[in-house]
Amino acid sequence: MQEELETRHPVVSIVTPVYNVEKFIEETMDSVRAQTFQDWELLLVEDGSKDHTAEVIMTYLEKTGEHRIRLIPMEQNGGAARARNRGVKEARGRYLAYLDADDLWEPEKLERQLALMQKKGAAFSFTGYEFADENGKGLGKIVKVPETIDYKEALKNTTIFTSTVMFDLQQLTKEELEMPQIKSEDTALWWRVLRSGHLAYGLNENLVRYRRAGKSLSSNKLEALRRIWNLYRKAEGMSIPSSAWHFCFWAVRAVKRRI
Repeated sequence: MQEELETRHPVVSIVTPVYNVEKFIEETMDSVRAQTFQDWELLLVEDGSKDHTAEVIMTYLEKTGEHRIRLIPMEQNGGAARARNRGVKEARGRYLAYLDADDLWEPEKLERQLALMQKKGAAFSFTGYEFADENGKGLGKIVKVPETIDYKEALKNTTIFTSTVMFDLQQLTKEELEMPQIKSEDTALWWRVLRSGHLAYGLNENLVRYRRAGKSLSSNKLEALRRIWNLYRKAEGMSIPSSAWHFCFWAVRAVKRRI
């Protein structure tokens, strides 16, 4: 029976890059194991942590006997995009979900999102989420999401948050989902998928807690401005006037999400 469970393909593959998250990774794994939908695999791509992240994970797996969680070591640190791409290559499920190593899912996240994707026949979906403190406690600031987002709308609205995203690998190939080696690689991927003609379906329910503590890139406002500008100019090849026009919409919505 154990062999059968380990060799059959799960419905959902969850990809999580892990790097120096010894304080948070157990709680993140707990939130996946607490899902009401249980047919999943969690791929933890260890990106050369300098703390005890790998040891914490191994101890957790020994203690729980959890066969659905796989620790995948990278030979050297290569950043989140490269780690996620490695996890995608290893994924065996029909559906692909992303979860950052310090974020948390509410128990019904997978069940509710899968129901939406199957109802809509969606290739790409995302959910609402809530900002949380360092302890993972929700702060009451909930980001609501629209029913759908197309490419043009996504350029003005970066409300699609990584730990809420799910793709259908029967409609999108792993090659199409390879993240580029640039800053804000996740947003660049969303735009590329949408630019190819797919529509992203939003589930306006608070199903993820986004732990802001320690996310230096996200908390550095000047760096965030530089990253989004570079996406417009380099990843999308937009002119300066067009980039500036979209940038203004993005900035207003980004501020609204945080106040």
